[in-house]
Amino acid sequence: MALTMFGRTIRKVGVIGSGNIGPDIALHFSQSLYSNDVPVVIVDILQTALETGSKKVESKIAKALEKKVFKKEEAERIFNNMTFTTDYGKLSDADLVIEAAFERAEVKHRIFEECQKICPKGAILASNSSHMVPEEIFEKIKDKSRCLVIHYFFPAERNMLIELVPMKETDPSLIDYLMKFYESIGKAPIKVKSRYGYAVNPIFEGVFLAAALTVEQGMATVKQADVIVQKALGMGVGPFTAHNLSGGNPLTQHGLNEMHTKIMPWYRSPKILDDQVKSGKPWETPGKGETVDYRDEAYEGISKRVMGAYFGMACEILESGITNIGDFEMAIDVGLVMNPPFQMMNRIGIGKALELVQSYAQENPGFKVAEILKKQAGSNQPWKIPVVFREDRGGVAIVKIRRPKVLNALNQDVFEQLREMFIEIQKDPKIIGAVLTGFGTRAFVSGADIGMLAAQKTPEEAEAMCLKTMSVLNLIENLGKPVVCAMNGLAFGGGNEMAMACTARIAKKGQKVFIAQPEPRLGIIPGNGGTQRLPRLVGLEKAWPILRTANPISSAQAKEIGLIHEEVEGDLIEVAIDWVKKIHSGELHLPPIPKGPIPIPPTLPEVDIGHLSRKIDSILQKAILEGAKMTLEEGLKLEAKLFGECFLTEDGRIGLENFMKNGPKVNAQFVHR
Repeated sequence: MALTMFGRTIRKVGVIGSGNIGPDIALHFSQSLYSNDVPVVIVDILQTALETGSKKVESKIAKALEKKVFKKEEAERIFNNMTFTTDYGKLSDADLVIEAAFERAEVKHRIFEECQKICPKGAILASNSSHMVPEEIFEKIKDKSRCLVIHYFFPAERNMLIELVPMKETDPSLIDYLMKFYESIGKAPIKVKSRYGYAVNPIFEGVFLAAALTVEQGMATVKQADVIVQKALGMGVGPFTAHNLSGGNPLTQHGLNEMHTKIMPWYRSPKILDDQVKSGKPWETPGKGETVDYRDEAYEGISKRVMGAYFGMACEILESGITNIGDFEMAIDVGLVMNPPFQMMNRIGIGKALELVQSYAQENPGFKVAEILKKQAGSNQPWKIPVVFREDRGGVAIVKIRRPKVLNALNQDVFEQLREMFIEIQKDPKIIGAVLTGFGTRAFVSGADIGMLAAQKTPEEAEAMCLKTMSVLNLIENLGKPVVCAMNGLAFGGGNEMAMACTARIAKKGQKVFIAQPEPRLGIIPGNGGTQRLPRLVGLEKAWPILRTANPISSAQAKEIGLIHEEVEGDLIEVAIDWVKKIHSGELHLPPIPKGPIPIPPTLPEVDIGHLSRKIDSILQKAILEGAKMTLEEGLKLEAKLFGECFLTEDGRIGLENFMKNGPKVNAQFVHR
């Protein structure tokens, strides 16, 4: 079999190099493509490397099986879908080949000259280099239109981030394909222009350097610097721990020395790193559960220094033009698991951020203060960080919400950017309608950002928040142009409410867990139209259990009750574009949502709400039944008011606190008050 999508077919994937990251790349491909019977071949000249790589993959699959990520049959198929071999001839029918060998030009040249002889003429040839520019890697390849860097991040089978680094000869349509392809297999790809180290590694290695310099200056031990920098920058693990986990000391040593001349003179390998590489030993970092003590003055001094370095490096990268602020923020967030730099600067103030960078530059010769940061500080405005994106295709605007780390959850930034974008679409005479979708394959929108909900302190604040966000959905509903929601994954809470404001809803076929209004689990009721639009779209009898039990339904069930119009097996966006055009032309007519009161049946289904709050359920029932007697406009205002009332209840506090502390899998212990 094969995987055909977006105008290309992948029949086999090849990975060259069974060392540090190659097996992980192969594992991700096998996890994603085994169900399409697309085999993955791992080639290495050393049999010992192949055996080590095979054992590594087998161990990772076994751990995933223990955690019930896969079923046993799936795990076996994933492993058996991979072949470890010394035979380059196995790549003769590979449509995508990724080299993951040593960071030496002569090694990569030799590999790709072999690929040029063996692989099909149309095969994509890519390097998983972490630093080298594609112009150097592929200088001996005749057809450079199919060549680029595809940079994975540790651990490659789980880390979502992918940097796609083309050169001027790379076919632009290949980049477009790979952006869509990687998104479809669970990655978060960004396009980066060619420069040594690309967009992300100067941050990863530069933060390490900033931390290492504080150790060399006697401000902290390695252990102390590791935990202080982790805390200051919101890192998943500290910089020294990260290098232990990824085995990155030699790469960082080489990379920092190259960046010294290719980016800015401040970059260089610190002495403690040179010594560590020479010894071959890992860093002495905190053990699991170990508490590391440090003085408050040490934290203050080190945190200011590393933030100054972090913000300065980020602004230099943005100013270089190799990436944009939206892609860069997402890359740092999902790839390095750090607080994104421009969001951090917005929180502390751009003027304060500039002071930190200037102070760091004064103490560290060769460190650049980017003009873009000075200009932003002078404007007295925060950085504008896009999380909603627009692409126009043939008179149709495709609007995509992209917050992959939180499954596209809605916060105030999303709502405001949607408002701005849909006003532009409404005014644009070239645009006949829009498609609204989410990034990735798991979720259209997972709901409202829990932090936004928990920030509401009074009923009045909560009601005002609802009315403000409802106005965005009302704009979409009354745009005057068709808006088709392409539901690429689950739609919970505010996600379903947003979809219901669209002219039509189509969904990826076969989603077992698809739509839910889970608000009662949080001790609140829907606050973006769920109690009003759902009964008007599917009828009160069908909406009643969905709203009160908070249980999800499948895409097939959603189609059956009339909540969505179609399940789609192929390219969801292309189908959605076609729907927009047909609705606009009048070829397809869909009745609008009833704007007036709707009938209330004499009896409604019995519903077992289980552990859910009876207090919140009574407020929910009032919103549904009283709202049904009103116009949609009046019902939405009622819902907002009653949403606010939830914040007067004990169960409202209990539900939100439980979710923030324990997540969605632990039921709140409601007291029904």
